[in-house]
Amino acid sequence: MATYNKRGYKTPKEKEEKLDNNFIEDVNVDEKDSTTAGVFNSLDETASKTEEFVAKNQKYIFGIVAAIALVTVSYLLYQKFVAQPNEEAAANEMFEAQQNFQKAVDGTKSDSLFNLALKGAEGKFGFKDIAEKYSGTDAGNLANYYAGISYLNIGKYDEAITSLEKFKSDDAILSVLAVGAIGDAFSQKKQEKEALENYIKASEMNPNDFTTPRYLLKAGQTSLALGNKADALKYFTEIKEKYENSPEASNIDALIGLVQ
Repeated sequence: MATYNKRGYKTPKEKEEKLDNNFIEDVNVDEKDSTTAGVFNSLDETASKTEEFVAKNQKYIFGIVAAIALVTVSYLLYQKFVAQPNEEAAANEMFEAQQNFQKAVDGTKSDSLFNLALKGAEGKFGFKDIAEKYSGTDAGNLANYYAGISYLNIGKYDEAITSLEKFKSDDAILSVLAVGAIGDAFSQKKQEKEALENYIKASEMNPNDFTTPRYLLKAGQTSLALGNKADALKYFTEIKEKYENSPEASNIDALIGLVQ
């Protein structure tokens, strides 16, 4: 019997079986092929080697640790029982010397008072002994500055230079004054080139309205004494242009006219 398909009729497709993709595959990974496992194995080996090293060298390691601990404790004890008492003792010794220094600066029997400030009196150290016996302390360092200025004022220029060169400070003014005073000592010794070097250095350190024009002026005057008018003009002009309100600028036009 003949069969036919009704117009528009389509043979129904077999219903596709719906797949459930929501499953967890049970995969067995060979440990030899696992990167993570390899890393852990490597770490285990490293840890084992470290343990062996520590076991073999524990006396040496403990010795290093003990040495570090000893240095730390020693430093703390030094600060507490040596450095701090030294600072206090040096500061106490400084008081009398500073009093004599200030009186000398104020103009009362200057030479004798500068000598007292340097050498000490009435059982108290002067700046010279304080700088030597308390070197390494802040007071001992400052004593070098005071000693240098005292030597400068009594005409002992070599001693002044030696003391001032030992002085180290981060203070924006004192550090400059010390270098400038070294220049003054060289100037008094008629060593103009060395004096000029220190004046220039002082003028370039920590620029400010107090010390900078002061040492620019000295640098200009020393350059002029050395016959170098071009450099002298440079220093004088800098005072005029940058520090017109400073005391050093009061006669600067005359000096500029002198070197032009």
